[in-house]
Amino acid sequence: MKKLTFLIIGIISMSNSYAQDISDAVRYSLDEIQGTARFRAMSGAFGALGGDLSATSINPAGAAIFNRSHASVSMSVVNLDNDISFFNGHSSSSDSKVDLHQAGGAFVFSNTNGNSKWNKFVLSIAYDKVSNFDDNWFASGTNTNSIDRYFLAYAQGLRLDEISAFPGESYTEAYAEIGSFYGFGNQQAFLGYESFILEPGDNTDENTVYTSNIAPGTFNQEYTYASRGYNGKFSFNAAAQYDNTFYFGLNLNSHFLNHERSTYLRESNSNTGSIVNMVGFENNIYTTGNGFSFQLGAIAKLTNEFRAGITYNSPTWFTIQEETSQFINSARNEGGSNIGLTINPNIVNVFPEYKLETPGKLIGSLAYIFGEQGLISFDYSRKDYGNTKFKPTSDAFFAAQNNMMGELLKVASSYRFGGEYRYKQLSFRGGYRFEESPYKDESFYGDLTGYSLGIGFNFGDTKLDLAYDQSDRIVKNELYSVGLTDTATIDTRNSNFTLSLAFNL
Repeated sequence: MKKLTFLIIGIISMSNSYAQDISDAVRYSLDEIQGTARFRAMSGAFGALGGDLSATSINPAGAAIFNRSHASVSMSVVNLDNDISFFNGHSSSSDSKVDLHQAGGAFVFSNTNGNSKWNKFVLSIAYDKVSNFDDNWFASGTNTNSIDRYFLAYAQGLRLDEISAFPGESYTEAYAEIGSFYGFGNQQAFLGYESFILEPGDNTDENTVYTSNIAPGTFNQEYTYASRGYNGKFSFNAAAQYDNTFYFGLNLNSHFLNHERSTYLRESNSNTGSIVNMVGFENNIYTTGNGFSFQLGAIAKLTNEFRAGITYNSPTWFTIQEETSQFINSARNEGGSNIGLTINPNIVNVFPEYKLETPGKLIGSLAYIFGEQGLISFDYSRKDYGNTKFKPTSDAFFAAQNNMMGELLKVASSYRFGGEYRYKQLSFRGGYRFEESPYKDESFYGDLTGYSLGIGFNFGDTKLDLAYDQSDRIVKNELYSVGLTDTATIDTRNSNFTLSLAFNL
């Protein structure tokens, strides 16, 4: 059967009509520009430098450093390795792919008026992948908490006739009608009730109290996570050089995101008194969005060797659309026989469009240039993740989420160091970066540390650059944001080989 598409139009329960949570807001707020091989080899410490299109993505004034029109394209071999711990279970996963993640060009217009202090004007356009959402892992272990907590959390307080199918009504029809009139939360309670996980206190329409048909004890759980997608942006840049000393720039950024995530939990138990002894629960969410942001930047050449830069990144204002689908299967013991049941509504829930405002950022940068021999550079940035907001803020659910983000998230700083040494046609590069967790509880979402190495070959008007970079972060991933909130600990190592071709026009 083809999946049906159903638009949730109910106004009664808007607070249950959204699938997004804080972890998604943080995910879309992170901005790790992947960039050219030279940029990555120096760990992105380019706020007071130029001569590279990815430097422009950090400080738009960097485009004014170009003396000639310039273009570059970059591709990477991306490797993601996860070590997963879930109670007494341990596993690992590894994935790799080839990715074209950067391309752009800058066009330099020199000022022929010798009486003007405005030396040149630069226009550029660039594509950069900001974040990569591709990730797959598997967790298994023995838990003392069951998936019944998820369904009980949604069901308690809801009338039985608002979470159950009418006589003669199919699961598809009931799921669609419940979503239309009552929202996402009632749909979850419906799946729990119709799969026999939930037992009403009274078998009447007015009943609002539920217990579980899964007895306490231990539960063998297997959780599969699969994610695909990316966050990218097109940047339109204008920059100018004034009096060989100051550089100014503006970026207008058009953002777009595409994220598809699927999770599947399989739980089994042999607990005494348990009527339901197996549950399989799949959830799929597809998110698309577009947004806008701008950047203002300046670089000052304090001496021939010493430069300082400052950049303001505005918030990114996203408009987001979401679709979800799900199914559940269960097995119960009835009269000494195991009876299996699958509830697959074949419905795609299309949720109302909403807004997400990610926080702005300030970047301060210093660089020291050793003539033609090389350079060292440093970037510091500050970003208040507590300012992340779902909109409209008048919606009760979004207001609660925004309050939670204000309590759980914090101001995070990042530090990036980079260096380059040139010998004839060769350039040798290295870098280090440290990014603080956006969460106040750093044991839940850890700091990121990374290092990088690279080499460049200068053939005159053409340059070929190669880089290797690696970063590590430990994150505790909640299985669900409601009820069964136990976490799998994911130790992620992201390593990349990047090749860039750049040439003067």
